[in-house]
Amino acid sequence: MNAALRDLAHGLADVIFPPVCVHCRALVEAGEPEVTVGPDGDIVAAGPFRHLCRRCVAHLEFVRPPHCVTCGHPFYGIVEGERTCEKCLGLEPVFDEGRTAVLFKGPARALVIELKYHRGWHVLADMAEIFRRSPHVLERVRGSVLVPVPLHPRKARERGYNQAELLARALAEAAGGGTRVAALLRRRADTQSQTAFDRRTRMANLKNAFALAPGAAINPALHYTLVDDVFTTGSTLNSCARALRGAGGLSLDVVTFGHG
Repeated sequence: MNAALRDLAHGLADVIFPPVCVHCRALVEAGEPEVTVGPDGDIVAAGPFRHLCRRCVAHLEFVRPPHCVTCGHPFYGIVEGERTCEKCLGLEPVFDEGRTAVLFKGPARALVIELKYHRGWHVLADMAEIFRRSPHVLERVRGSVLVPVPLHPRKARERGYNQAELLARALAEAAGGGTRVAALLRRRADTQSQTAFDRRTRMANLKNAFALAPGAAINPALHYTLVDDVFTTGSTLNSCARALRGAGGLSLDVVTFGHG
């Protein structure tokens, strides 16, 4: 379906089934593309959001430089000296740098929950729009190989999809410039949810949890970027990075949609 037909289909669908904001549940009014300013001062026309109302869009907390070089969390005010935040002390990252688009709260959190737990593939359009409005993320990933954090096969069967892979594809489309997605990793340890554990426990649980996927190969000349939905302690991403490093990856970053 070409862009004109897709826009027409969306317009007709919105008339019959008016879109509802995934955060506040208010109706999302159709609007003209909003205008944003790029990092070089140029005016950039950005598309409208389809599943967040204007009020909730205004409450998205976009990350802008300066930020922690490890997790991407923003610094506020003037930054001198060390560029690693307190949250990343003790992580000992195996990757080079980490970046994130928004803080994982409010409307951004609602988008992730809708995608991850309610099969809300429709919100990927808004998540891609958020990536398009995050130039510091796009400039870092453009032209790289995006590697989604994998699910264990059991979890993949239960959920039916990997939200990290869907986000990676949305990011690749937003970045352009030859950016592509490759599922190079497999999760061999079926660990329970790590959300209730601290970093030390997560690191122990995730030790050797990831490996190169069968038939996958790493080209040391390429730039690889691990992609996940949320950066919490960094333990999962670091475990994935360790697997890629061990397979020969020399240039390796991480990008998440949100920072929790």
